[in-house]
Amino acid sequence: MKPSKTPAHPLSGWIVLDKPRELGSTQAVAALKRNLRQGGYAPTKKDMPKVGHGGTLDPLAEGVLPIALGEATKLAGRMLDASKIYEFTLRFGEETTTLDTEGEVVERSDVRPTMDEIEAILPRFTGPIEQVPPAFSALKVDGKRAYDLARAGEQVELKKRAVTIHDLSIADGPHDRDAVTLVAHVSKGTYIRSLARDIARALGSLGHVTYLRRTKAGPFRQEQAISLDKLNETANGAALEDLLLPLEAGLDDIPALTLSQTEAQAVRQGRVLSGMPQAPGLYCAMLDTVPVALVEIESGTAKVVRGFNLPDVAE
Repeated sequence: MKPSKTPAHPLSGWIVLDKPRELGSTQAVAALKRNLRQGGYAPTKKDMPKVGHGGTLDPLAEGVLPIALGEATKLAGRMLDASKIYEFTLRFGEETTTLDTEGEVVERSDVRPTMDEIEAILPRFTGPIEQVPPAFSALKVDGKRAYDLARAGEQVELKKRAVTIHDLSIADGPHDRDAVTLVAHVSKGTYIRSLARDIARALGSLGHVTYLRRTKAGPFRQEQAISLDKLNETANGAALEDLLLPLEAGLDDIPALTLSQTEAQAVRQGRVLSGMPQAPGLYCAMLDTVPVALVEIESGTAKVVRGFNLPDVAE
């Protein structure tokens, strides 16, 4: 049995996993928990920190999957709301039931758009748009998952939803006549498979996604992501601390607010700070290098939005 590595304070922070194809997001969380147990970081159930992922990634997709530990799980909701960047390959000629390679072909087309035609159509799908989610999705219809109904052969009709495509472009690299690889920076709730379907149809063709990779989720980029093999090394003695990003890494788009010891104590007690000269908005209140809370400043008053239970540096 490996010696316990239970830290003096509960683990908090982010593991950014480069999720491989075929691995579900829930399975990725389970893999991290297993490594924590086997590596001696959580030898008993009570030692296991809270663990959750910051946004589901389909099993057939790969790329950036932020996994939150401990106090960072309080930010998982923000991660779900964050914009994301995907690289995906749209293959023309066949539309499938699932809009990806997993489904059966339901319709074919001989139309193959030119690269100029593809480039010309992209502005139509940039900015605020409406899209119908895929029938094979986790959305609920009358209390049941849409994909469960679709797999049972039932007709699934989902309502249009408003999303925003911040940027859409053709990826660098070679492209063949039958397919194009695109890069999309999208708002929460966007379905890339629906986007691909609609682009193909607008070009007078049909298509489905054959490759999907998330390269950015909120503030986390693929350059920060580690492989599953690297994560698994922690079960055999590799230091988890070398892979763990701090809680505030999930807040790099939020300005810091430096607190004194007295102010930090007040914030931890949920009290309001008055006479704040900062501009209105959301801040990450810090005591030295330790995040204390997310606070909202309005009219010179700072109110706690979400507190963090992290030890001071001196502890």
